[in-house]
Amino acid sequence: MARGQITVRMARWSATHPWRAIAMWVVVVIACFALGSATGTKESDGDGDIGEVTRADNIVKSGDFADPDVESVLITSPSGQLDQAEATKAAGVVIQRMRALGGVAEVAQPMPSPDNDALIVRATLKDGEDDNRVQPLLDTTAQVQQQYPDLRIEEVGGLSIGKALDETLGEDFKRAEMFSLPVTLAILLIAFGALIAASVPLLLALSAVAAAIGLSSAASQLVPAVDAVNSVILLIGMAVGVDYSLFYLRREREERAKGRGHVDAVEVAAATSGHAVVVSGTAVIISMAGLFLARDAVFSSFAVGSILVVAVAVVGSLTVLPAVLAKLGRWVDRPRIPFVWRLTASKGQPKFWPAVLKPALKHPIATLLVSVTALLAVASPALGMTLKFPGTEDLPRDTAVMQAYDRLTAAFPSTGTSHEVAVRAPANQQPAVKAALAELSKLTQSDDLYAQDGLEEPRVSKDGTVTVVEVATPYEGGSQEARDSLTKLRSELMPETVGKVPGVEYAVGGFVAADVDYAAHTKSKLPLVIGFVLLLTMIVMMVTFRSVVVALTAIFLNVLSAGAAYGVVTAVFQNTWAEGILDFRSNGAVVSWLPLFLFVVLFGLSMDYHVFVVSRIREAVQRGVPTRQAVAEGITGSAGVVTSAAAVMIGVFAVFATLSTLDMKQLGVGLAVAILIDATIIRAVVLPSIMILLGNANWWAPKWLRGRPAKHAAPPAPREEERELTPVG
Repeated sequence: MARGQITVRMARWSATHPWRAIAMWVVVVIACFALGSATGTKESDGDGDIGEVTRADNIVKSGDFADPDVESVLITSPSGQLDQAEATKAAGVVIQRMRALGGVAEVAQPMPSPDNDALIVRATLKDGEDDNRVQPLLDTTAQVQQQYPDLRIEEVGGLSIGKALDETLGEDFKRAEMFSLPVTLAILLIAFGALIAASVPLLLALSAVAAAIGLSSAASQLVPAVDAVNSVILLIGMAVGVDYSLFYLRREREERAKGRGHVDAVEVAAATSGHAVVVSGTAVIISMAGLFLARDAVFSSFAVGSILVVAVAVVGSLTVLPAVLAKLGRWVDRPRIPFVWRLTASKGQPKFWPAVLKPALKHPIATLLVSVTALLAVASPALGMTLKFPGTEDLPRDTAVMQAYDRLTAAFPSTGTSHEVAVRAPANQQPAVKAALAELSKLTQSDDLYAQDGLEEPRVSKDGTVTVVEVATPYEGGSQEARDSLTKLRSELMPETVGKVPGVEYAVGGFVAADVDYAAHTKSKLPLVIGFVLLLTMIVMMVTFRSVVVALTAIFLNVLSAGAAYGVVTAVFQNTWAEGILDFRSNGAVVSWLPLFLFVVLFGLSMDYHVFVVSRIREAVQRGVPTRQAVAEGITGSAGVVTSAAAVMIGVFAVFATLSTLDMKQLGVGLAVAILIDATIIRAVVLPSIMILLGNANWWAPKWLRGRPAKHAAPPAPREEERELTPVG
């Protein structure tokens, strides 16, 4: 046993000073959470260089425009023709009452729709940081609705949509917590057969998530956070926190079953599983760090949150976990679940995994060819992957504000999707810019790709150098027609009009532009991030196992697993066959940031299993066991804990597949499927086939990489009173 390892030294100190270690952990978690509460969360404004849309944003910012929030009150008929007289009266009441509100700067006169089937009243709010300032307007709208029950009066705007979305995401987050905890606990109860043993990994994971959320809020002062970062922290934290504890706890129980004392069992677990936790945690952190290379606010926020929760989980599994196990002693196996305990305590040889391994052990070449071919077939749909941002049309339609938004854009097409044309030119060129924009308006009026109610009045900066105008399209932001309208605007209409003004600088921004440019940005950064993750992960694996071949095998297997996950996500979400099953509406694409984020997460999490399984195989090889037998022993010996850990991950990820937003659904499905493939086909079929074929070549390394032969200390003799049988999986 490597008593000099830092993991062993930390475990021994914690095991011999359990109350100090536990108290320090509690204090650290509370302090981290309190720090986050004190600093608050600085939200990202989405800054980053992702192409022409960024240039458009910069031009607009240079104009120093006032950008007040605007809420629209839509008045329509619930059925039949709109009563114009009644609608005008209701609009007058809306104007009167909203003008009396303190947070409202201006309320415009009602404007009829082109078909005269709706009226719209626009209220401009005063500047302010409090997004809840929209609530008085919502209350006023509701009161007018009560006064005119024969009309449908509803409010739509950026703040009201944001408020409804925040409430939906908040409910999603609570639902994810509510379902993931019992699912995880149930799986752990089946794995251990005892309530306390099942609760320990869950408590450690929850404490790691709480601490990481606090640290993430503090870190957002340096790297601003996006809305979904807490969901990502919960997702990753529950997965790795439970996994690391599970590996450690199962090994400690296994050693106690052999007769070791509590402290000695903790030391062996620290030297083996603890070491594997450090390696796999390092691999996850390296993978997540690759997201910084994307130079994007979303990825940077996800990277910070993920790195923090993984680091906290690793530290917790190496410090407070040994203390808890040493303090609990045999009580960790209480209270026992009668039937489940008998199953987990059974000393009989497992039958399922040896049966799965049998083809790889007897026919490794054929097994390898068939399994890899099958995985490549699963991955093949990814070749047709299309990337898009989820648009307003992809938000859940079960909220009143989104239903109102659909009615608003149907009645007033120009209030839906629009392109933001930003023009910067010397002030003396302002008349020429104005004439060019008038020509642009004429061209759009004769083109079905654009809304036919004309361009809005251009906004001009105080110094006359910057002009901004909205060019609306009647199509949804994620549609091909909306993309076509952007392409034509950028490549034809703008050069033919604004582009002819001397000294002009222009760019086209807006949601569609952000969607197109962000997808292109992601595709351009993906090779860089993948290369970084592959290179550093390979170095970590080489140093850990002192083998170039093991490192290359790990890279190959994880790329294969990620490819299969891409294929499944593409096949599910770019088509409509699974809409009823997963409760979503396909937009024919995969969320733009998902492939890159999915790759680094999968690559990191897959290392949990790979490091754990290969470590067990290597232990057997170092004892002089032939490769074929070592592979069989390593995989069957670790199958129980890998299966339990994978089941926990799949359960947690599957919960996220039930959430409302399309991006979380895709992330949950992608991760759940990938872990399922990784823990079964990859680790029990492809890995043993490759290692058996390679034989002793698995452990080849150049001289500079070979370490000194490990000197294993003789294990202490177990004391007679500690020979009580405990289940080992």
